[in-house]
Amino acid sequence: MEIANANILDLKALHALEKACFDKDAWPLFDLIAVLTFADVIRLKAVEDDQMVGFIAGDPHPHEGWGWIATIGVDPLYRRRGIGRALLRACEARLGVPNARLTVRMSNTEAITMYEKDGYQTIDIWKSYYNDGEDAQVMQKAL
Repeated sequence: MEIANANILDLKALHALEKACFDKDAWPLFDLIAVLTFADVIRLKAVEDDQMVGFIAGDPHPHEGWGWIATIGVDPLYRRRGIGRALLRACEARLGVPNARLTVRMSNTEAITMYEKDGYQTIDIWKSYYNDGEDAQVMQKAL
């Protein structure tokens, strides 16, 4: 598995990955174009067997002292191999801020466990954050 910078040429692969990972929460095409082109966004892909199997985007906010992990996803067929953790650490290293934050569905216990093992702690709950009304757990890690 290799971690590389992602760009607009990865749009089709990212669109497919979003659908595979997030189903009802998949970002629309416009948002994917934005995350692949906005200047300050850190965007990394995990590549295995010549295909994108994971993606992460980070949005640094240096004036606020934190960076936002906007999205992270690993193809369901490639999970539990350390790809998500490798993407997360690579993005954190590039944020250039003292803290990282992210949101995760309250029901996504597998992801929450990974984040907690990696040093993230819950700092807030956002009610009805997701399209279906599920709450989001807001987590933060000191980098």
